[in-house]
Amino acid sequence: MANEQIIVRQAYTNKTLKELPMHDASQVDVMLSTAQKLHKNGCLPAHERLRILQKLAELVNAEYEDFSRLIANEGGKPIRDARVEVTRAVDGIRIAVAEIQSIHGTQIPMDMTAAGAGRKAFTIMESIGVVVAVSAFNHPLNLAIHQMIPAIATGCPVIIKPAALTPLCCLRLSELALEAGLPKGWAQVALTNRENSEKLVTDPRVAFFSFIGSAKVGWYLKSKLAPGTRCALEHGGVAPLIFDSCKDEDAFVTGVVKASMYHSGQVCVSVQRVYIPNNKLTSLAQKISDIAKIQIVGDAINEDSDLGPLISTKETDRIEAWVNEAIDEGAELLCGGRRINDVSYEPTVLLNPAKDSKVSISEIFAPVVCVYGYSDIEDAIKDANSLDVSFQASVFSTDMDFAMDVAKKLEASAVMINDYTTFRVDWMPFAGRKHSGYGIGGIGHTMSDMLEHKMLVIKG
Repeated sequence: MANEQIIVRQAYTNKTLKELPMHDASQVDVMLSTAQKLHKNGCLPAHERLRILQKLAELVNAEYEDFSRLIANEGGKPIRDARVEVTRAVDGIRIAVAEIQSIHGTQIPMDMTAAGAGRKAFTIMESIGVVVAVSAFNHPLNLAIHQMIPAIATGCPVIIKPAALTPLCCLRLSELALEAGLPKGWAQVALTNRENSEKLVTDPRVAFFSFIGSAKVGWYLKSKLAPGTRCALEHGGVAPLIFDSCKDEDAFVTGVVKASMYHSGQVCVSVQRVYIPNNKLTSLAQKISDIAKIQIVGDAINEDSDLGPLISTKETDRIEAWVNEAIDEGAELLCGGRRINDVSYEPTVLLNPAKDSKVSISEIFAPVVCVYGYSDIEDAIKDANSLDVSFQASVFSTDMDFAMDVAKKLEASAVMINDYTTFRVDWMPFAGRKHSGYGIGGIGHTMSDMLEHKMLVIKG
């Protein structure tokens, strides 16, 4: 029987870009056996990993525009933002190169008591073993960089399953890794259905599981991991921004629109909830709406598109239902609120949605931002902290004492002061709290997860 097919389509036009055969259960088993055998036969020397990744950075950079267009076409990210993603991807590989050079163990003093006298001890770092990574659609190149490159850098064979809707960047990256000199089998791409993906992830040969995607799927897969398998999960949030004051309100509102609607809001740390003092609420909410309504929505490959399409018609249907429900429950629609076509939705600003509306309590992953008024800052902080998801948060104030107090009280893995929840550089720790994740991302931090300490103790 012929394998199932993945049909990769242009995100806006639905035109077929490529048809790819999916891997069946027996092929998944071969991938795992290949990876396990490579690990057992020994890690690639550090100098080889350095050379391979240095060359890979050059090869990805040489295809800068091709990757940018691929991201825009398969994932729907506007071409201008897609170019930023490629730049980050190249820099991410170079970060891993630098991190390789800092991998080392430490000396452990043994003569702190008489029991340890006459011994010397030190640790060495060893690759953890086979890495399996499951990736998301929204940054098809850079997420592959964050999951695949740390494995290569630490000498772990890696099998990565990209999102079925956006596999082309990952496939091309793996081809370039081979061209850069990575021996065959060290980086494999699995195109699998849900059943075979679960078999891949939960196999006892897997030493480390990396997941970027929905909390429902991530926590389920974690519960099914084989004993001993380590993991890192990165889910989404309903990111809050608390506003007190700023030097340039026009710049602030422009930034809110970008931070909430970048990639049509399909980012795990998009600004979704904005809390503004009641005496400034009407004017600032209207300014946010005025900027939002002039955003150009269209095919991501077009140079003038500010927002591209959503990833699927199903998502457009969901967003339409959530916004309509919020309006029925009392939210004031300041702008947007309508679908443009099967995969596009207008930039939307909602004023004071009900606290229990879906747009207030669940990640919307759409070009929708909710603005709420507050009279007491403690109430705003309480509302910001009220959900079972928690990732990055933000506070704006010209009073640094005020900002620091709010930052300390916000339940978040990172709080941006006078900046937006979307800020990230790829070497910083990046993690969700509560239901939003497990473990710490960021290239160097992921590399650390993929290494194990071994202590050697010498007597005499």
